[in-house]
Amino acid sequence: MSARPHETAPDLSVAVTQLMKGVVYRDTHEVAWRHLLALQPQVRDHVAVVGLQVVVDDAEGYAFLRSRPDSGDGDEPAIPRLIARRQLSLHLSILLALLRKRLAEFDARAADTRLVLTRAQIIDTVTVFMSNTKSDARVVDQIDANIAKAVDLGFLRRMGDAEGSVEVRRILKAFVDAQWLSDFDARLAAYAQEFADPDGGGGNE
Repeated sequence: MSARPHETAPDLSVAVTQLMKGVVYRDTHEVAWRHLLALQPQVRDHVAVVGLQVVVDDAEGYAFLRSRPDSGDGDEPAIPRLIARRQLSLHLSILLALLRKRLAEFDARAADTRLVLTRAQIIDTVTVFMSNTKSDARVVDQIDANIAKAVDLGFLRRMGDAEGSVEVRRILKAFVDAQWLSDFDARLAAYAQEFADPDGGGGNE
């Protein structure tokens, strides 16, 4: 298939390079996304050499790399893990869980595809959950720090407005899946208990 006028032919290096940098989004990485869709089999084979898998969700408009599961075959040498598993702090886990719940609620009732929340809305969501915690400057600073981490991880995207709004990126659904969400209330109850326990895991990271 020939390229349309003013479009370059699909280039494997464009797709792979952008994937290696992080999540590829249809709306923000239009060129890399187009190359990726055109060359999915080649991209899959290319990254498999270094022990990676490419995950493409065309419906939600994102793609990312993850480490290939270990085969368990003792005769086959293990490939060093290129993408490290991140251990998220309790506070960041709670923020992502609450955002995932907001995204599920938004999808159930809204026709729009983009969930945008202001900084004030996120702070309110977290502090309401942490019912025993006042919304003081220290707590707000911690929430701001976790918002920044969520942006760095690709779960949020800053909108650049005066209200500090962020878009909740749909890749969050891939990391907090439906099974996890079905146990959401129990998980949040456990988190709430840790916040209520002064000797628990709710301290600063």
